Amino acid sequence: MATTFGTDRPAVQPVEVTAAPGIADPAPLGLAAFALTTFLLSVANAGWIRGTGMQWVGYALAYGGVIQLLAGMWEYKNRNVFGATAFGTYGGFWIGLALYVELIVPHAKDAAQVANDQAWIVLAFLIFNSYMLLWSMFVTWAVFAVFLTLEVTEILLVIGNFSHSGATVIKAAGIVGVVTAAVAWYTSAAGVINGIAGRHVLFVGKPLTFTSRPAE
Repeated sequence: MATTFGTDRPAVQPVEVTAAPGIADPAPLGLAAFALTTFLLSVANAGWIRGTGMQWVGYALAYGGVIQLLAGMWEYKNRNVFGATAFGTYGGFWIGLALYVELIVPHAKDAAQVANDQAWIVLAFLIFNSYMLLWSMFVTWAVFAVFLTLEVTEILLVIGNFSHSGATVIKAAGIVGVVTAAVAWYTSAAGVINGIAGRHVLFVGKPLTFTSRPAE
């Protein structure tokens, strides 16, 4: 057997292979980022604020956008296809919406043109949200509630933006959006405390399960 110079040890030493440690669950972070940005935009849509109405844009880019997108990428590391798809898509949504407001809206001819653009944007994400709503039933009931309230919010936003007199519908969308944010915050909080405690402290509900067919 070959030995290293000046010793009797083998030239090739055995190396113990250990599994790489897993990463923390990124879902509570992604949900928190989604909730806060949704809340800021929704209170503006509901007409509850007395400021510029643009307080959400920076946080859409940084928190709801970049941070949620990172949560989605970490979900890939966890092999969670649902979380990766949801957080990645809505992270991109918030980044895109912030860029649209900053780069496109200042050059629009009038508010009606912007409303029409936003209606089509939200409609596209409504299509995505609709099938994710169905698949969320196989995650937890808390996650299903997030997608359900978001579905209603997006439907109202599409109707309100396509309508020539949709101010009332937009306000309704803002109110439902606040409810969506609250549900997302709750689900985020449940993920944090349940992960810390190692048990269900806050209710999230059991997922539906696929029934496997017997082999034929």
